[in-house]
Amino acid sequence: MKQHNEKSFEIPRPVFPKRAVITGGMPYGNKELHFGHVGGMFVFADTFARFLRDRIGKENVIFVCGTDCYGSPIAEGWRQKVEKGEFSGTLPEFVSANHEKQAQTLADYGISLDLFGASGLGRTKEIHAEVSDWFLRSLYQKGQLQRITTKQFFDEKAGVFLNGRQVIGKCPVEGCTSEKGYADECDLGHQYMPENLINPVSTLTGETPSMKPVTNWYFKLRDYETLLQEWVSALQKRKDVRPVVWKTIAEFLKPPVIYVKREFEETYRSLKDSMPAHRYLEEPKKPSFTIEFSTLSDCDEACRILTEHGIRYRTGKTLVPFRLTGNIEWGVPAPVLEGADGLTVWVWPESLWAPISFTQAYLESQGKDREAWKDYWCSKDAGVYQFIGQDNIYFYGIAEPAMWMAQQAAEEKTADPPEGELQMPLIVANHHILFLDKKASSSGAVKPPMADDLLHYYTPEQLRMHWLGLGLGQRSVSFMPKPYNPDAAPEETDPVVKDGGFLLANVYNRMIRTAFYTTQKAFDGILPEVPPEERFVKEAEKAVLEYERYMAKFAFHQCTYVLDSYIRGGSKYMAKALHDEEQSEAELKQALANLFYLIRIAAVLLHPMAPFGTEKLREYLQVDERIWSWDTILEPLTAFTEQPHKLKFLPPRTDFFARHESQFAAEEPETK
Repeated sequence: MKQHNEKSFEIPRPVFPKRAVITGGMPYGNKELHFGHVGGMFVFADTFARFLRDRIGKENVIFVCGTDCYGSPIAEGWRQKVEKGEFSGTLPEFVSANHEKQAQTLADYGISLDLFGASGLGRTKEIHAEVSDWFLRSLYQKGQLQRITTKQFFDEKAGVFLNGRQVIGKCPVEGCTSEKGYADECDLGHQYMPENLINPVSTLTGETPSMKPVTNWYFKLRDYETLLQEWVSALQKRKDVRPVVWKTIAEFLKPPVIYVKREFEETYRSLKDSMPAHRYLEEPKKPSFTIEFSTLSDCDEACRILTEHGIRYRTGKTLVPFRLTGNIEWGVPAPVLEGADGLTVWVWPESLWAPISFTQAYLESQGKDREAWKDYWCSKDAGVYQFIGQDNIYFYGIAEPAMWMAQQAAEEKTADPPEGELQMPLIVANHHILFLDKKASSSGAVKPPMADDLLHYYTPEQLRMHWLGLGLGQRSVSFMPKPYNPDAAPEETDPVVKDGGFLLANVYNRMIRTAFYTTQKAFDGILPEVPPEERFVKEAEKAVLEYERYMAKFAFHQCTYVLDSYIRGGSKYMAKALHDEEQSEAELKQALANLFYLIRIAAVLLHPMAPFGTEKLREYLQVDERIWSWDTILEPLTAFTEQPHKLKFLPPRTDFFARHESQFAAEEPETK
């Protein structure tokens, strides 16, 4: 049989980088992982990381993430738990306990991180502090930082400045649906100046806080508006960038505006001449009117005037200076610049470069030079893939790329960084994964189930396959697990079991068992040395190319459709080819060779999605990890074995993709 390799393909294939870093949004260190962390992000990042390991070689792929240890949400969460008697340890001990729980949950779901670090614990804490110091000093030396004095909330009754999560009010950004606005950002990621927060209340005393001046370092984000617009224009032309990414970024690249309620229009007209130059936008059918400014400072001055005269308004989405430091004690120490000491790095900026810290920590753990991180982050033949939820696009799609641009030499700043400079990560943003048709949040009214709790009802692979098939790259989709759904009818099939497990637990399991049991009965478990018929190789090539094109565009749900079609086609072939007891030995060997080839191709495509079952299959096939390599993806099993090759004995009723034990009493889902 001829050798099948990459040159065998006639259709152009996607181009993947020579090296890659995969990372994802970091979970906060104040809680365990809920289903959204795993089902909305980590499973997708892991699937792509596993695919790239098979596609370009696991030695060329680094998959890192970690616990986001710092910031006011964590410090405030710890304070409240201690106050209620729910925790008695120190703040680092609180974070460490949550970090360990998060790491175990990810392992239980098969999330194959090369390093799950922690920005405030152990060696990764030390490296992250060094990287943070370098990053801020570098921006300062390039003239990309500015000191800005703003007002910070101060609780007069408690006698303390309030950190970000110790103030709660209503988000001032027009159109925002957030239930909670904090000091300078809401829980949907919208940024605003603290003085614009509507109806602020101190969580310490319940009093309305006052405002006192504080000085911090800010990144000159507005200076990068033109470059960001060029970058967005380039993103719109790429098939591997989801529209939600560039559309969300574009919303912030507009002139600053203020939305004022119609009831205040007469008062506004009496004040407009005292306000900075602006443009009144005619929108007669809307309940508010809009005024547009050319600069953010003019917009801020207008806000001050409107506030003084009791006019209610909201600001629009726009670029504002990106705060880098704060005065919260629980944070990464900021470098002392121009004598400003005692500051810490705000948690959002340092979480953006934390994957660089984790990459360095992983390389060091492997006995390699930490400086090799540049081979992955600064080389044009490498790629960085950041998996996030759509709420965080502002930070990863605006603040991060602008700071990456700023790290270039001042005279070379460009939307397309040159070789040797920080390359732009590719953002893979999922839409919201809802829970029972509602947006769930640990801090909101609808509480999401914990990821660990779901494993009381489902296997990790059932959940992985179900989430991958939801199509979160296209739209927000609801997660409807039957054990949690009070409206589910008793006779109703659980969608997680139906969509996430039936194909594997029934159809593919049956194919594998039939091939093994027939081989054990007819040939003492010896794998037939006959090559598959050429038509099966052609069918495999078609499925492989289709799957690969979808994976290159992060269309994970389409990859599951390819697998579904291919496995069901194999099942139909098996039913026809192995039903005749009068088959000759040669005919039976050929049928088994074809069937094992179908099983082998399906296993390679399934390997990134369902790693537990496919690795168990590899064990029983008695082959090494070369089977997963895409360099030889069209080769039959005999290409990886010595002849004769005996399969591992398969006991009766062995499952490679088992159902959860809680499901055996449930009614079997109907076949399609």
